Amino acid sequence: MTTATVGSPGNPAVGVVPFTDAVYRSCADAPKTPSDCLMVGGVSYPYEIGQLEVTVEQWVAFLNTADPGGRDPHGLYDETESSTLWPKYGQINFSAGAGRGRHYSVAYPEWADKPYGFANFLRAARFVNSLYNGRLVSKTSSSSGSFHYVSYQVHLSPRTEGGMYDLARPEATRAHGTGFVIPSQDEWIKAAYFDPSGGGTYSYWKYPTNPGVFGDGDATAPHPTVLNPGTGDVTNAATQPLASYHATGQPAPSWCPAQVQPQECSSVNPIGLDPRAYADLYQGSLSTVGQARSTSPWGTLDQGGNAVEWTDTITAPPSGRNSVRVWRRLHGGISNASAYQMWPSAVGMQPQDNVFFNHTYPWLGIRLGVVGDLTPRQQN
Repeated sequence: MTTATVGSPGNPAVGVVPFTDAVYRSCADAPKTPSDCLMVGGVSYPYEIGQLEVTVEQWVAFLNTADPGGRDPHGLYDETESSTLWPKYGQINFSAGAGRGRHYSVAYPEWADKPYGFANFLRAARFVNSLYNGRLVSKTSSSSGSFHYVSYQVHLSPRTEGGMYDLARPEATRAHGTGFVIPSQDEWIKAAYFDPSGGGTYSYWKYPTNPGVFGDGDATAPHPTVLNPGTGDVTNAATQPLASYHATGQPAPSWCPAQVQPQECSSVNPIGLDPRAYADLYQGSLSTVGQARSTSPWGTLDQGGNAVEWTDTITAPPSGRNSVRVWRRLHGGISNASAYQMWPSAVGMQPQDNVFFNHTYPWLGIRLGVVGDLTPRQQN
């Protein structure tokens, strides 16, 4: 995996009112609304964040490491992820009769470099624990223009229940100051929107792809991607800025594996929806990671659109009352949603263990982070 280095520690936060088209120097400047203003994006330390989203190929490697016997004791896989039950979105197939460490496979080769799209927070945390407990084989630094990157090669560990996150605790937070992590809401927002050169509004961009103009709706939104209908590769990368989302008045970016019959892609679904309702609700598809080419101020790709991404920030439930479930923040928009979901104010939330979403929502992704200074070491 490759990370982008995020510097400028101690940067100012910015005020946002959830899902409104504005940022504020402070919440004292924000209008009074039923939705409370939040200060977001300020981070006091340098850190790293994934240049790209975790891909299906990476996730399959994790599945075969964490569940070599194919018994899935921790709910890392759902049959709706298969190409049989969901021809359009099925990324990963399971074979009960396969050899040890080979039960899971990429459904079609075209899925290998797409974002894994069926994550919940607990799955993401188990992947991070596998990395944390694994052996860091190599670490290489590089630069591209003003962006700085670090590439890691890691031998994953089958140990998933402890490490960076102690999953015996429902409200698991980071247990160590150094290691692989799921980014916090502030880390995610800073990497996506904070411009250290002072561009945008109060140094924050409206989109992770371009500064935009707050208050103009979607007038300065990035262009939507156009995808190869059989591979999901981006075909209009020369049109910049660019993101995989559903622009108003245009078709959502979509594709279906060439090995699947078009009728199956347009109608077969594990939810039992009428084909017309299914075609309306499930339009957008995940595109090949990085091919939109529009970078954030720190050199990340696809933080706007494609898959929405988990953070490890715990938040109160929408009702504001106590809940037996733990809620976490997500960010980034999806290929099936409008431009507003790419704004810094799109501070979405979901229960960390939303099983219903595992069955019905194929756009939930993961982007990894790194805190502290990792050095190659022996297996724990």
